Amino acid sequence: MAIITELYHLPALEYFVAIQDYDIVYLDIEEDYQKQTYRNRTQIRLANKVETLSIPVIGGNKKVKSSQIRIDNSQKWKNVHLRGIQSAYGKAPYFEFYFPYFEPVYNQKWDLLADFNHALLTVCLKMIQSKTKLQILDYSDDLKEFNDFRGVIQTKKSFECRNIYSPVPYQQLFGLDFVPNLSIIDLLFCMGPETANILNQSQKKQ
Repeated sequence: MAIITELYHLPALEYFVAIQDYDIVYLDIEEDYQKQTYRNRTQIRLANKVETLSIPVIGGNKKVKSSQIRIDNSQKWKNVHLRGIQSAYGKAPYFEFYFPYFEPVYNQKWDLLADFNHALLTVCLKMIQSKTKLQILDYSDDLKEFNDFRGVIQTKKSFECRNIYSPVPYQQLFGLDFVPNLSIIDLLFCMGPETANILNQSQKKQ
């Protein structure tokens, strides 16, 4: 089975719940890029708040394809992201095991947002031991054969509005109240090898 999705930055748990039963995820990077979406941002939990990590991009007009969106490397976003991740999860039980897989990706020089997101998503799938494969969508394929998930996950609507993800609380690093649907790295760093099992349990019962 195959599903078509947008290419997001360190996606939230809802995304991984949505794709977990599929053999192939076809990533649509020839879509028109949309600002203020999960294409260039993700959410992590700090001591006192939920923080949005956003990658600055150049342009981002609707007529620009996602595959052509360039990262604004004149801004010190990498330092901000790495410090934020280390501050949020440095003391998490599985940080020292998983972070060395992510850090080299950040340390490379990235020009295109799609390339960076694809590299990170590949690491995420490997870390959760997913058998799902990533492929770039070819518009010449017969798209009727695939489940089209594009446009489903939107930043302006809560996951509760969608019939995908039902939060399964796990032990987070800060606070007493569980915060659902953060970036996959929150679950990975906090729960490690239990990640896949929790994602499986988080599928909303139809």
